[in-house]
Amino acid sequence: MTKPSLSELLHAAVAAVGGTERPGQVTMAESVAEAIDDGSHLLVQAGTGTGKSLGYLVPALAHGERVVVATATLALQRQLVRRDLPRTVEALHPLLRRRPEFAMLKGRSNYLCLHRLHEGVPQEEEDGLFDVFETATPSSKLGKDLLRMRDWADETETGDRDALSPGVSDRAWAQVSVSSRECLGASRCAYGAECFAEAARERAKLADVVITNHALLAIDALEGAPVLPGHEVLIVDEAHELVSRVTGAATGELTPGSVNRAVRRAAKLVNEKAADALQTAAEGFERLMELALPGRLEKIPEDLGYALMALRDASRTVITALGATRDKSVQDEDAVRKQALASIENVHAVAERLVEGSEYDVVWYERHDRFGASLRVAPLSVSGLLREKLFTDRSVILTSATLRLGGDFNGVAASLGLPPEGTVTAAGEDAEPVPQWKGVDVGSPFDYPRQGILYVAQHLSQPGREGGRGDMLDELAELVEAAGGRTLGLFSSMRGARAAAEDLRDRLDVPILLQGEETLGELIHGFAEDERTCLFGTLSLWQGVDVPGPSCQLVVMDRIPFPRPDDPLMSARQKAVEENGGNGFMAVAATHAALLMAQGAGRLVRATGDRGVVAVLDPRLARARYGSFLRASMPDFWYTTDRNQVRRSLAAIDGAARTAKER
Repeated sequence: MTKPSLSELLHAAVAAVGGTERPGQVTMAESVAEAIDDGSHLLVQAGTGTGKSLGYLVPALAHGERVVVATATLALQRQLVRRDLPRTVEALHPLLRRRPEFAMLKGRSNYLCLHRLHEGVPQEEEDGLFDVFETATPSSKLGKDLLRMRDWADETETGDRDALSPGVSDRAWAQVSVSSRECLGASRCAYGAECFAEAARERAKLADVVITNHALLAIDALEGAPVLPGHEVLIVDEAHELVSRVTGAATGELTPGSVNRAVRRAAKLVNEKAADALQTAAEGFERLMELALPGRLEKIPEDLGYALMALRDASRTVITALGATRDKSVQDEDAVRKQALASIENVHAVAERLVEGSEYDVVWYERHDRFGASLRVAPLSVSGLLREKLFTDRSVILTSATLRLGGDFNGVAASLGLPPEGTVTAAGEDAEPVPQWKGVDVGSPFDYPRQGILYVAQHLSQPGREGGRGDMLDELAELVEAAGGRTLGLFSSMRGARAAAEDLRDRLDVPILLQGEETLGELIHGFAEDERTCLFGTLSLWQGVDVPGPSCQLVVMDRIPFPRPDDPLMSARQKAVEENGGNGFMAVAATHAALLMAQGAGRLVRATGDRGVVAVLDPRLARARYGSFLRASMPDFWYTTDRNQVRRSLAAIDGAARTAKER
């Protein structure tokens, strides 16, 4: 039997999922197959509606090597595991003469822990915590959730939190899950043979395709021991999120609360001298944190340095003591010890990292109204880590609707540790090999110039940091009224979204939903169900809304979403670029804004029949020198600054939608 061609395989897969084969999808599949065959790396920009999941799954399955697919969102993981992969595998089976296996793998805390479920949370009496299974009333929300999870534990095959519907609160889930550091280990746990997390790892080892998330991919790169099974191909979907997810995984944090919790957990398990030293160190740290002001610490102050050294040394002593003692009087002592050890090891690791210091780390204080102050440390850049850990010994495919910013892939590539496209490997035995990669933009099935308008309100005043833009609110009200509602309002701050919602609720007779007033899922459902409804919010809406049709025909951005000037990590990264002779503003702030604006503008056209306007109420997009870079990162909509033209267009789109609804 002759080997089936890629086009035959793609055609069968597309038919199986009920889709339509698109030229961009074919180009993508061919590019992915080529990269996998020659072991190179590929960045693929594939617009909404391209069908990119099949564009990478089909060539990966055809190649026959093990592939890991990492995504940023649960929604895409669900789509791959529940829809795309089952149908694709069945469609390709007759052609490939084999049925590839696939499995989902997440971090341990995403799985129900049978030890926690049956034995309860290790008690911390001084903390006021208790075994909630014993004390939560059956009528309370927490009690109902816990009872439901006990019943679910007997039915579920995976123990995966995402499979529990309806879901439960984080507090409830925390009672039945453990982190990898808190886990006793399958060999020492009475429930090890039935462990859901261990079963997921075993399934992943046997699978041809492993679906995971960016966070686990980051942990796999950061930890010494591999978390993911060995693989020859890595596909990173929603790749525009990867740098921020890896940065998050590599960020350490100390708070008075976390340190005091570690003290309480360890106090009952170690000798009095070690416990007292840790308690004293914790109190010294807490006194300093009460005075902490938000902002970056270019240098660790002397008093903080001493407090951190005391924490480091005391926690090291406790870690040693925890390994040397056993107290048979403590019920379920192994679980108690493991939980204490996890807390203390985190305090020690972060304190040691801060004491040792590194020119490649950024340190800052944060202050939260509810939780108080925290001390954080994050890598200045993760590009070196990614270059070393990601792009060696395997072919890597990175794909997203937004990778080509300002007209090329080099900005995103640099953040991933890749050199400019086409860079040749340096000669010589000692030369470090340069990862070879190619960028491909396969376009979009949508006719953006005909389907959408990009309107920039260049007559408005320039936004300032203090807020209070009356002319912007007037413009927003007029646009929403012309559109008949149907508006997704994307704001750079929650304060701005709240002010706009309050103002327009008084002015207009259309429902306005505001992020934070309901769960995100309920808000998006309400927005999609009623065409006249508007939805206002901030960051998660810029990337998380998929509402095709007449419910979303106007997408408004109140201002260019540059990072805050006082953002410690972003400002440090910008300064580092400038010190190396680059343009820090363009490399960091403008690139950050371009990515969000490309994602935000992508909310408008989600289907071939969609029509509408993206309105940016920030004149800098039209006037500033960097405006062309930002516009080049967005879909190729018809561009105008004519406010009257846009109002006429919105009214016409609204009229057409009303007429269609009446038919």
